Amino acid sequence: MWKTYFIFLFINFSGLAIGSFFTGAEVMSSWYINLEKAPWTPPGWVFGAAWTTIMIFFSATCAAAWHAVPGKSQFLKLFIPAWTFNVLWNFVFFGIHLPLWGLVDLLVLFILLCLIWRQVASVQPWAKLALLPYGIWMLLAISLNAYILVYN
Repeated sequence: MWKTYFIFLFINFSGLAIGSFFTGAEVMSSWYINLEKAPWTPPGWVFGAAWTTIMIFFSATCAAAWHAVPGKSQFLKLFIPAWTFNVLWNFVFFGIHLPLWGLVDLLVLFILLCLIWRQVASVQPWAKLALLPYGIWMLLAISLNAYILVYN
């Protein structure tokens, strides 16, 4: 299981690296700085800490699912789109400045995570707990994105 865990760590952190390519300098861009942001927007350093924690736990969920879910292709049918939507949000929101489509992306990602949770919960109960930080963070991200959409 450890080998699988490290493979998923690599895949998930690669997704974060790709996403940060689009986010990087844009966080300091005039477009983002001038947006009206939610009063509950966390300080910048929280995002890095949160995503590191999320991906450590999510990789454990993925490894558990990989070994426990009958039919690995069923898991991949959810994981690959979830990974893609996670990476894509950075491009949609920061790269091409489309908060509406960023919100749509986050909602689809949240649904995919709920489906992964349901799939994993039935075969590996502890792994669903490891997915909670991701789910909670997604709710925060959805609220932040929605606020920007409504107030800008």
